[in-house]
Amino acid sequence: MSQAKNQPHGGMGPGPKHGPSGPRHMMGGKPKESRATIKRLLEYMGKDKMLVVLALVFVLVFSGATLAGSYMLKPIVDQLGKTALQVASLKNKNLDFSTVLADGTWTLLKGVLTMLVIYGVGVLANYLQQRIMIGVSQRALIRIRKDLFDHLQDMPVRYFDTNATGDIMSRFTNDIDMIGELLNNTVIQLISGAISIIGTTIIMICLNIWLALLTIVMVPVMVKAGGSIAKRSSRYYREQQSALGDLNGYIEETVTGQKVVKVFNHEKKSIEEFNELNDRLFNSSYNANKFANILMPINAQIGNISYVLCAIVGCIFALNNFLGFTIGKLVSFLTFNKSFTQPINQVSQQFNSIVMALAGADRIFKLLDEEPEVDDGYVTLVNVRKEGDRLVETEKKTGMWAWKYTHSITGETEYRELKGALVMDDVDFGYTDDKIVLHNIDLYAEPGQKIAFVGSTGAGKTTITNLINRFYDIQDGKIRYDGININKIKKGDLRRSLGIVLQDTHLFTDTVMENIRYGRLDATDEEVIAAAKLANADSFIRKLPDGYNTLLKGDGGNLSQGQRQMLAIARAAVADPPALILDEATSSIDTRTEKMVQDSMDKLMHGRTTFVIAHRLSTIKNSDCIMVLEKGRIIERGSHERLLEQKGRYYQLYTGKTA
Repeated sequence: MSQAKNQPHGGMGPGPKHGPSGPRHMMGGKPKESRATIKRLLEYMGKDKMLVVLALVFVLVFSGATLAGSYMLKPIVDQLGKTALQVASLKNKNLDFSTVLADGTWTLLKGVLTMLVIYGVGVLANYLQQRIMIGVSQRALIRIRKDLFDHLQDMPVRYFDTNATGDIMSRFTNDIDMIGELLNNTVIQLISGAISIIGTTIIMICLNIWLALLTIVMVPVMVKAGGSIAKRSSRYYREQQSALGDLNGYIEETVTGQKVVKVFNHEKKSIEEFNELNDRLFNSSYNANKFANILMPINAQIGNISYVLCAIVGCIFALNNFLGFTIGKLVSFLTFNKSFTQPINQVSQQFNSIVMALAGADRIFKLLDEEPEVDDGYVTLVNVRKEGDRLVETEKKTGMWAWKYTHSITGETEYRELKGALVMDDVDFGYTDDKIVLHNIDLYAEPGQKIAFVGSTGAGKTTITNLINRFYDIQDGKIRYDGININKIKKGDLRRSLGIVLQDTHLFTDTVMENIRYGRLDATDEEVIAAAKLANADSFIRKLPDGYNTLLKGDGGNLSQGQRQMLAIARAAVADPPALILDEATSSIDTRTEKMVQDSMDKLMHGRTTFVIAHRLSTIKNSDCIMVLEKGRIIERGSHERLLEQKGRYYQLYTGKTA
């Protein structure tokens, strides 16, 4: 082994991972580019451009109907006053006024019916735009969820190691819910409010420019008061989103680690830490809503002041017939005065939704902007058949695989049979560049060999297997698979060539059959059953309530640990991979079951290059080569018998004795 490079070493993990008691990373924050965030949200809606345009047309109709209906008060009130004066005049002259009264009543009735028709059209338009916007917003949310989930599939393992699952989940739930509220209601309300304000301003100017100016003068006061309060409220809403993500993350960690919590009597401490996070969420939510709820009453009161002032001044104008200003105009103007301030109040009410939605959207777009896993590989894995000495690519499953290698210089395509030969040449690796955890790793595995890794916890055994399937990339050295630098192999194809059985088995909410078929989605039922028999899982599966169709929930919580592990082994078996990685594959199985599974695993490993990590050294005695690791270095290597003869670290681990 070559000389060690002058690098620090440390633990084998990808960085500090925090359980229920660990420090927490503050997520979320201020949407630094609100305009950019809004633009990206609108792009998701823009894919339904025609529907959005149609919705805007209905908004215009609704707003126009509302304005026209309010304006109709002027002729109705004026006609009512005119009729009343005519009737009074004829009464004083002792003349027949029935005709005048009838004409006035009919004119008044026509005005009222016209108002009803106008408001009816407005109600219909409002209903249609809401129906359209619900569809548009929901389709936008579908696209956001899809893009978010698709992007997560492209993220490197490193991202999931350094970000809390609960916080990632909060983006799919809380943050998207806030965006949905914004797209469903707030956007249209803002547009409708803007149209109403513009239309109302024009009509008020037409009715009386002086009263219009008096109304408009109050707007800067409302904006100033609202802006001051909104600034404080927005800060607390951002804190709320962050606190919610932290709380969700903590709940997820505590629930998944409930056994650990109970084993160490950590319930009281967990409750205390939960209460601390919950109190932080309460304080931020309380302050955010406190300021948001203050905003609306303040604006409403300013609007009331504007209304009273306009009523007083308008009465003076009407009584003095100033510039032809009538009682009908006054009634209509006061209606528009309320219509003018109402949209501003509505925007104030929607402000909290806007801020929360933008904060949530910012968190989502930050995740979408995270760099995906880079894959520069161009060598692919294909099915082949032999024609003489040539390998010919085929779509059919032949049981023979080859690397399809197109040379960049000559353009020639080479097919290199997948045999499973692996070489690590002077490999250095660290989860960060300044902390190397694997030093000068040299190993080779011939096709069909069984290579075992042993050593103390944290020695680097699992880390090596993570490098083989390129969950992480190395800092120095070379890793070659069948003579090909693994950096040149597409990650998906590389991983398809490796069957992996992890120590921590994960089962999905689905039937037993489908959980095994997860190893190869096109596997037939017969192949699934054969794989289960190979893993000695068939007997207990058939005893389940619905056999292979039994639905598993809660990560297979209704099964024993050993049974879950056997399903994981069956999943690897049905994949029929050319090479295997077994990370403590039998660690959770009792001694009796272990012997049966070990026999099956030996059949599965036959003819395949296999890398085994094991604490039970009895399971690796038949390995072709055993690597002993300590502190990220290979300190011993050889067969079981040879390592025992050396009476070194392996001897100590196997016998529990010192030399």
